[in-house]
Amino acid sequence: MVKAIIVNETGGPEVLSYEDISIPTPKKGEVRVVHKAIGLNYIDVYFRSGVYPFPRLPGIPGMEGSGVVKEIGEGVEDISIGDRVAYAAAPPGSYLEERNIKSEQLVKLPDEISFELGAAMMLQGMTVEYLVRRTYEVKSGETVLVHAAAGGVGLMLCQWLKHIGARVIGTVSSEEKAALASNNGCDHPINYKTDDWVSQVKDLTNGKGVPVVYDSVAKDTFKGSLECLSIRGLMINYGQASGAYNEFEIGMLAPKSLFLTRPGLFQYIINRNELIDSSNALFDVVKSGAVKIQVNQKYALSDAQRAHQDLESRKTTGSTILIP
Repeated sequence: MVKAIIVNETGGPEVLSYEDISIPTPKKGEVRVVHKAIGLNYIDVYFRSGVYPFPRLPGIPGMEGSGVVKEIGEGVEDISIGDRVAYAAAPPGSYLEERNIKSEQLVKLPDEISFELGAAMMLQGMTVEYLVRRTYEVKSGETVLVHAAAGGVGLMLCQWLKHIGARVIGTVSSEEKAALASNNGCDHPINYKTDDWVSQVKDLTNGKGVPVVYDSVAKDTFKGSLECLSIRGLMINYGQASGAYNEFEIGMLAPKSLFLTRPGLFQYIINRNELIDSSNALFDVVKSGAVKIQVNQKYALSDAQRAHQDLESRKTTGSTILIP
């Protein structure tokens, strides 16, 4: 038996139940991973609350983790017992001490990267990789807008964008978060609670606007984000921390011939080659020091309810992990 966080019915953080479960022998193509750390992400809230449906209930939240391979199933050739591994993978199921997972979803964790960093960086880091290199290929000298710039993805975005040579405008919810974003590559942090961020973006770009907006907030920022774009600019909505924006009409894009996309990580690592390329790009910038992963919160796995409460109330910054 192993300890796991179980969701028997969707709802608030209180539905996260700490229980004993049994794990079967790995099937063909699977391995058993003993988790050393587990990543906490806002997508976990979406599954827990029912915004995204679990494949079935009861379900186990969690999309990423790191650990050591304990057992391998038939046909596994590229992973060995004792390997240090990490992953960001669907379907959810990482909030537990040990799990079986397809070997093709794992990458070997470089010795220079700790288990805690490995668990904190895979989903958010590979998200940043595809956002800045593939959804929109940011070029040196461009000015871009990043919402939630002091969050886990936001801090990595600011650093990676600065590494590319971009000028970064970021929105945050407090002066403390503004300082944090500024220390991580954000050239112009704006407190959206006290300042007119749309006007400031226009002022900072001499009225031209930015070619791309990275928006994981949605409801509170969506319309303003469109206003901040330049002609033929791209709006990238990759999350909805404030809720879904339900007033969108296609005609909103017409005045400036704008583009809109709603990408997701698992469509950008759809095969083994894409996964390896994305993870290697991430490992390279982390090992070089260009992107520093900040694990600012750690919770015991048994304390997942409080971790979700803090995440949803925006008390967290940087990355958060659960320790089994």
